Amino acid sequence: MRAYRLLTGVDDAAFCHRITEALNLGWSLHGSPVLTYDGVRQAVICGQAITKDVPDRSYEPSMDLSRQ
Repeated sequence: MRAYRLLTGVDDAAFCHRITEALNLGWSLHGSPVLTYDGVRQAVICGQAITKDVPDRSYEPSMDLSRQ
């Protein structure tokens, strides 16, 4: 099975740590990051898609993909 997630958040060190943690847990970057500006928060928001191959598992709609 291939799992997919889209991580989003303020473009800061905490977001970079979330991506780094995911990479070290076996996730891979999928495509380019995206940026937008949130005028209410006055912050740049970043999004990055990630994927992970999970052998010996079949996709189930009830699974928590953040824990794969």
